[in-house]
Amino acid sequence: MKAENNIQSILIIGMAGGLAQLTAQVLKKTFPNIKIIGIDSRSLKKSKKDDGISYQKIRYTRNEFEKLFRNHSFDTLFHLGRLSHATLNISTHFSERIDFGLVGTKQIFDLALSLGVSKIVFLSTFHVYGASADNPAFLDEEAPLKASIQFADLRDVVETDFTATNWMWKNQNKIKMVVLRPCNIVGTHISNTMTQYLTHKRSPYPLDYNPAFQFIHEEDMAHILGRSLKELPTGVYNVAPSNTILIRDALSLCGNEGWPLPLSIISPIAQFLKKLGSPFPEYLFEYLKYPCIISNSLISQYLGDDCLGFDLKKTLQSLVKSKK
Repeated sequence: MKAENNIQSILIIGMAGGLAQLTAQVLKKTFPNIKIIGIDSRSLKKSKKDDGISYQKIRYTRNEFEKLFRNHSFDTLFHLGRLSHATLNISTHFSERIDFGLVGTKQIFDLALSLGVSKIVFLSTFHVYGASADNPAFLDEEAPLKASIQFADLRDVVETDFTATNWMWKNQNKIKMVVLRPCNIVGTHISNTMTQYLTHKRSPYPLDYNPAFQFIHEEDMAHILGRSLKELPTGVYNVAPSNTILIRDALSLCGNEGWPLPLSIISPIAQFLKKLGSPFPEYLFEYLKYPCIISNSLISQYLGDDCLGFDLKKTLQSLVKSKK
């Protein structure tokens, strides 16, 4: 295992995403002399070009990854390649998910371990816990992952998280690894489901429900990813602010007029919108009915209670500015 204090080369999977590019910028400021290679199966033409950061578009196959790992001596792996369900091009999105599944998360981790990577940082999501009327006030990292029970769209997310955490504990004496489960990440550089939902002119929400939500600014998330490299020991960590905001108040802060609908017709409308290529997946409306609030107590022990630079109001208002 290479010395973690002597980081020279970093691999970032999922580099076409805005969060990955923000994270690369954070890492360059923290470690000015490192070399970063960012890869993705999607186009990287719009990626910001910087000294010390190179980009490669590759197929997510075992052969491609073996070649990549053998041609470069990586110290650290950031696996940020979780594919978003927010897409208008369903056929392209499906092919990307097939590519991603060809190699498999476990195989990437096995390659990293066999070729001397010292630490892996894996990005999951709070969605794995599932939205349920039975959820406690704050879900900790030991809570069961129930998201795939009702929605097939989340099955791959839960299975990938399960694979990552199992692999991490099995190999904890051989390699350091961190699994992060952030709340809703929003910002002007990412185009995920929640950012699109908040910035839409009129987003549907249940007339009879007004659940609390947690949001984290994309820049705060990028900094936490950067800090996790040296400051977080092996383990699973929820990432979220301590306070919450009701979804109707969040929509209002974002200048979203909202579209109140009776609960009885929410699901049929969600299914109809999905057929039209809506950026709002059906499972989103389950989180608009039932709470899924995560505890940040564990990560706060290592990064401090004040590790976020944006409060909820500033986080949401940054989206309003992006629309002007």
